[in-house]
Amino acid sequence: MSRVNYDNKLFSPVSNSANGEVNAATIFYYHQQSDIVWATYEGGDVVFGTLIAKVDADGNLDMSYQHIDKAGEIMTGKCKSMPEVLSDGRLRLHERWQWTSGDLSEGSSIIEEIEGAT
Repeated sequence: MSRVNYDNKLFSPVSNSANGEVNAATIFYYHQQSDIVWATYEGGDVVFGTLIAKVDADGNLDMSYQHIDKAGEIMTGKCKSMPEVLSDGRLRLHERWQWTSGDLSEGSSIIEEIEGAT
């Protein structure tokens, strides 16, 4: 895969495990400098969140995230994301994640770049 550029991309979830807190109303605002990626996210059950990640040569992300949910709890986790370039050029991220707070459960999600948002 050619070098993936995450800078100034907006993403929204299209699926998530039942134990996750992001949903279609959550928007992720991605930025990138060299092999460092960071984002803020909010919406749905998430009041505000941040993530930081390292990107490898294939565009995979190894990240940590944290957010405050509508219940006022600080939730933390880790995630591995694998990019897929869709036929229209947008990115889809296939994610495997685990809470590092709360019940420590695992899940999976898919987020897609919002069309025309770059």
